[in-house]
Amino acid sequence: MSSRPIHGLILAGGASRRMGRDKAHIAAVGKPQLEQCADLLEPFVDTAWVSVRQGQPADPLRDRYPQVVDYVPDGGPLAGIISALKAKPEADWLVLAVDLPHLDAATLACLLEQATDPRFTAFRSRHDGLPEPLCALYRAGCVELLEQYFESGVRCPRKVLIKSEAELLDLPNPRALDNVNTPDDLRAAGLEDARA
Repeated sequence: MSSRPIHGLILAGGASRRMGRDKAHIAAVGKPQLEQCADLLEPFVDTAWVSVRQGQPADPLRDRYPQVVDYVPDGGPLAGIISALKAKPEADWLVLAVDLPHLDAATLACLLEQATDPRFTAFRSRHDGLPEPLCALYRAGCVELLEQYFESGVRCPRKVLIKSEAELLDLPNPRALDNVNTPDDLRAAGLEDARA
């Protein structure tokens, strides 16, 4: 493992259109998903940051954490990742989506302990074997490559990791990266918003 600092980045800048309400605030595990992610990251990172889009920094939940504002409006998760790498270029970044209610500490420990690639390490999706870019390690120094992809029109982090031949690991917990994008996903996962 690198001796560089590791920061955590919770991607919470989306509009949550498919869910119909802000996914960061959904209390599927008894507390807002954003708080759950921050608590999960805490033992593994120097600082847990929240990726936000313009207009979100004053949100009372997001305001409890250090923030990185997307440098490109509506640039999606890749813009959030690039913004973090630019904000702290000396650090590696452990990136998580805010909508992973089954993610556990053992999965994060596995990622950090087994990562050897100098640029990107991610898990293989249990569904299609492709990279899971929203629970992944992005190393210091990879920002220029990410910007090149972004500027060429590649905005999907998964495509970036595929094209870059990222290091892929097997998931220790097959359900850890099952995300919840819609109310049906929330119900199918056996969860509901405790504060709905």
